[in-house]
Amino acid sequence: PTPLHAQNPAIDAAVALVQDSIIRLREHIHQYPELGNREFKTAELVANHLRALGFDEVQTGVAHTGVVGILRGGRPGPVVAVRADMDALPVTEFTSYPFRSTVRTTYLGQEVGVSHACGHDIHVAVQLGVASVLAGMRDELPGTVKFIFQPAEEGPPPGEEGGADLMVREGVLQDPAPSAIFGLHSFAEMEVGKVGFTSGPALAAVDHFRIRIIGQQSHGAAPHLGVDPIVMASQAVTAFQTIRSRNLPPLEPSVVTVGIFRGGTRFNIIPNEVALEGTVRTYNPDVRDAVERRMGEILEGITAAGGGTYELDYDRGTPATINDPALGEQMLPTLVRVLGAENVVDLEPTMGGEDFAYFANEVPGFYFRLGQVIPGGTSGGHHTPDFMADNSAVPVGIRAMSNLLLDYLNAGRPASE
Repeated sequence: PTPLHAQNPAIDAAVALVQDSIIRLREHIHQYPELGNREFKTAELVANHLRALGFDEVQTGVAHTGVVGILRGGRPGPVVAVRADMDALPVTEFTSYPFRSTVRTTYLGQEVGVSHACGHDIHVAVQLGVASVLAGMRDELPGTVKFIFQPAEEGPPPGEEGGADLMVREGVLQDPAPSAIFGLHSFAEMEVGKVGFTSGPALAAVDHFRIRIIGQQSHGAAPHLGVDPIVMASQAVTAFQTIRSRNLPPLEPSVVTVGIFRGGTRFNIIPNEVALEGTVRTYNPDVRDAVERRMGEILEGITAAGGGTYELDYDRGTPATINDPALGEQMLPTLVRVLGAENVVDLEPTMGGEDFAYFANEVPGFYFRLGQVIPGGTSGGHHTPDFMADNSAVPVGIRAMSNLLLDYLNAGRPASE
């Protein structure tokens, strides 16, 4: 069990009261996962829970399947938001959980398993628990809490819009407008009872590129009669690695990864074209611009030299997630108080991405990692079939987030009270 430190006894008592029922909800959400923009049952469960708690407003159908709950406290004070993502992944689950998912669905024309292989079931459960705790003390609550349950964090299906970006565009941060937003993410490399925080830049901007390199088909025995797109594409993949090593400041983080190289139909035919697809990760907007520009220049030069042509579709995705430094300085002591200094880990920035960034671009954000592995236990990595987040992470998350929100409201309440 997590050692107890200086606590808010009212929150601790409330967490003890609700944790068993919230853990049952977590198991249900885990067993019946839903993909992005299709979180119909999950959203219904969330909305029913908030209504049963007597929330002042419960909005459904936000950015497709999102749910927003407004809890107004009995005393005046600021507005604060908290966000949990609801969507699962097209990953077949291989865990020993009695509540493991056996759900299957069709995704991009293929039959796939569906599972919560990134812990979003934990996020939803924690936020439902926080809703229960704060609703139980609403008369003393100095301000308003806006609970945002977000669809499609992993990205909407092709051809659809969704996620945090769409929620922001639909006005989720207005009426009432929060002055800060909090979020968490379960972490497969951290034990239950610990949390991790990164001040300032925490997660990278995520871009997605698709490239066609077009040559001229010919017999494999007569390459001089064609234009070989495989050779040009191979040169491009190799040259992309020099963007990081030769075109960017050495202390600026960036990644250029080609994840798909597709071309050809037969061993003795030089194909007409090759498709490349991959991702770029950056923090600095100038570096982001430079990578896109250099990719174009490299493709231009290689295809000109090889006698071919190219098409580059560079899609700018989620921006970098930045933890507001002032908000971090204000709120980190809460995590230390609730969990103990030895359980609050200073994490390095990562090149992973999170669309929480769209919220944190609009208002100051505070985003932390929640340990999910029982001491001595293991979990597969995020997005893998044997990813396992332990139920005991749920009450830790509820306590941490409830205290963060309450401390934030108390710090901002009118001095005249």
